[in-house]
Amino acid sequence: MTASTTRRSSDSERTPHPVSGGPIVQLPTAFGDFVAQAWTDHETGVEHLAVSSPNPPKDGRAPLVRLHSECLTGDVFGSYRCDCGEQLAFALELIHAEGGTLLYLRGQEGRGIGLANKIKAYALQEAGFDTVEANEQLGLPVDARSYTAAAQILAEMGLHEVRLLSNNPDKQNRLAQAGVTVVEMVPTEVPSREQNLRYLQTKKDRMDHLLTLETEPAGNGNKPHTFDNKQD
Repeated sequence: MTASTTRRSSDSERTPHPVSGGPIVQLPTAFGDFVAQAWTDHETGVEHLAVSSPNPPKDGRAPLVRLHSECLTGDVFGSYRCDCGEQLAFALELIHAEGGTLLYLRGQEGRGIGLANKIKAYALQEAGFDTVEANEQLGLPVDARSYTAAAQILAEMGLHEVRLLSNNPDKQNRLAQAGVTVVEMVPTEVPSREQNLRYLQTKKDRMDHLLTLETEPAGNGNKPHTFDNKQD
């Protein structure tokens, strides 16, 4: 590779991902008062949402940031097949209390394979495959998500150093590659349930998620979670 080719490759890597943000508005929620801003990824056309605490982080610490992949079944319908809706609630409570931003990343249903394919994968899981095997049976990536737009949105918001709310070390690595420094990983593990234990065990064993897999006490399967903001 010539020096000029190397220089062009380096310049290409530094080219900002094309995103633009809209107006910042008030967003009162069950988790407290936030401000919200919609962002458009001009490469894909997908629209994302930044939901931020109006208060600065406590004690001068780096802001909490959660990259939350859209999950219709978990976030909206409260499905027990995953832990997405409960992680969303936990993250919003913690961000409201300590300061930071949640990026709700649309177009990332089923780790990026889409809603219809996720339901097909569910059918394969019911036939005995784990979540990784189900995607492979469908000829789909185990994780098709990209965080380049998310990293650029964080940069545009001035969030260059963050405390990342995640159990997934891959998110830390991918943000670092995109120029966002993760100074701390803050766990978002919520108690597992009988219905999602195998799903979470697969994340831990095959995708290196940092999980302990403490389970809900018997008989609590139908009770909604409430979270103490001091859990981390």
